[in-house]
Amino acid sequence: MENQLTWYNKTIRQYFSNDELKQLVEKSDWQGFWQILYTWLWIGFAFAIVGLYPNVFIVIIALFIIGGKQLACAIIMHDCSHDSLFKTSKLNTFFGNWFGAYPILQNLEQYKPYHREHHIYTGLDNDPDLSLTKGYPTTILSMLRKFFRDLSGVTGLKGQIGVIAMHIGILQYNLGGIIKRQQLKFSKQSVLTALKNLAGPVSANLLIFAFLFIIGKPMLYLLWIGALLTTYNFCLRVRSIAEHSVVENRQDPSKNTRTTYANIIEQVLFAPLNVNYHAEHHLFMGVPCYNLPYMHQKLIERGYYSIGVIEQNYWSVIKKAMSLSK
Repeated sequence: MENQLTWYNKTIRQYFSNDELKQLVEKSDWQGFWQILYTWLWIGFAFAIVGLYPNVFIVIIALFIIGGKQLACAIIMHDCSHDSLFKTSKLNTFFGNWFGAYPILQNLEQYKPYHREHHIYTGLDNDPDLSLTKGYPTTILSMLRKFFRDLSGVTGLKGQIGVIAMHIGILQYNLGGIIKRQQLKFSKQSVLTALKNLAGPVSANLLIFAFLFIIGKPMLYLLWIGALLTTYNFCLRVRSIAEHSVVENRQDPSKNTRTTYANIIEQVLFAPLNVNYHAEHHLFMGVPCYNLPYMHQKLIERGYYSIGVIEQNYWSVIKKAMSLSK
């Protein structure tokens, strides 16, 4: 099997000219700023409705909104790791960390080299994200158990303990659920590295808490932590399944990545920043998220989806992943 990036590079040139490819990767700072603002306006809205109408029903709605927008923070981190949200690396690094990675206890510096491996080896045995998408289809009962672990906080608690262990250096950095212990040698350098990895996430969360404290609603910060441990993991699971699970051939670049259409609710929960156009992203990973719908339309017109994988909505993907046959 050839390098996945080699296949993508050859294939994309069958559908777009060099001039069109240059147009596709053209970045817009104002559109990048809008993606950031839109995400955090949703987060502010979720905090506001609980602050104004504090009841169980509203809290549940807010937890799902925040969980979906924490996924959006992860996608901001993802897009900025490709230097594709803004024109300059400096802006991508700043916004990718402070408005994407840090609030969800991640950082761009660790994520960027890790994620590149996913693009090189998508669906292959050495894909670092493979464990996120293997094991489907599964039974309905098994899927319900997975969703219960996500929404009850079991998945999130284990995951965040793991993330902290990665920052400290106890575990090798991996977001795909693969646990690899590292021999941690306590030294000045190891302590400085741990502090550097933790400084941004801790600072960003202190800023969120400080803002809520200043407006007289410090307890609302529990929504942020609660969503990070629960609904965020549910949204992340559904998004991961839609992108690379239940496909015809996980080792075939034309078959191992799916684009999924999303309605407004699905966009809030599972498909922020046009991440649902995932086949397009893998075909040409430097394309900014705001150009992906245009790229998708051109691929439709030019016949790519005679071989590519597309689904009409997220519920259709979930149904495929919950097949009674394993």
